[in-house]
Amino acid sequence: MTTAPGRVVAVVVTRQRTELLGHSLAALAAQDHPVDHVVVVDNGPEAPARAVVEASGLPHTYLLSERNLGGAGGFALGMLHALALGADWVWCADDDGRPADSRVLATLLATAAEHDLAEVSPLVADLADPDRLAFPLRRGLRWRRRRSDFADTDLIPGYASLFNGALFSARAIEAVGVPDLRLFFRGDETEIHRRLVRSGLRFGTATATAYLHPEGTTEFEPILGGRLSAQYPANPVKRYFTYRNRGYLMAQPGMRWLLPLEFLRFGWFFLVHRRDAAAWREWLSLTRAGRRERFRRP
Repeated sequence: MTTAPGRVVAVVVTRQRTELLGHSLAALAAQDHPVDHVVVVDNGPEAPARAVVEASGLPHTYLLSERNLGGAGGFALGMLHALALGADWVWCADDDGRPADSRVLATLLATAAEHDLAEVSPLVADLADPDRLAFPLRRGLRWRRRRSDFADTDLIPGYASLFNGALFSARAIEAVGVPDLRLFFRGDETEIHRRLVRSGLRFGTATATAYLHPEGTTEFEPILGGRLSAQYPANPVKRYFTYRNRGYLMAQPGMRWLLPLEFLRFGWFFLVHRRDAAAWREWLSLTRAGRRERFRRP
């Protein structure tokens, strides 16, 4: 097995979470395959994280944004800056997650080389229980919830949880572009995944390694006896961006076939499961705004 050569630049987007950022940067600095440079995009000028970045000991570029660009804009800025620095590979990380161990980057590069991948991601595991997936995966008719469920394969082709330890080649970014600033946050990773699928590039998830992230299933409520689930963030701002951006995604090539399922899922969820007609009307309004590309912040 050969390791994919080239210059690796990590990109981390942060906002007012300096303690978590410190843990993330420490894990990047501890990789067996060294990171050549790290670009930190800081969306929180009220509580800048420059001191934490400088204390990491990593070769770095610190970009403080006076406007909150969100995760989408932050990664767009960071990824473009990484390419401008001569990156052959761009390793994306959020400030509330970190590589599971020191071998993650080396494993991703080796998997990319072995399978000729333009993008490769680790499994995303629960920070509190590293054998449990932070976001369950459905393969066929079966939900897989633990890393051990993938012991029979070293690669999940055509699937990747993006920005949680995702490693992009420069050619992948040139082919699919960077996240859409208009989405701000929520759904930007799904939109890039859509572009990856349509690009024809080979990509996938390396099951031998993991990226640790807080568990992410609390927003999903089971419906229809558990056969489907509906996402309902408790925070109204998160609901706004989740539903509006999902509306935009459902209008894009490659995802339009999902729109009837969305109406079934959320119609049942709001009108039958929650008996909340006002929330149903809000969902309709937000998804309609997304389909019409009415991108405004609340």
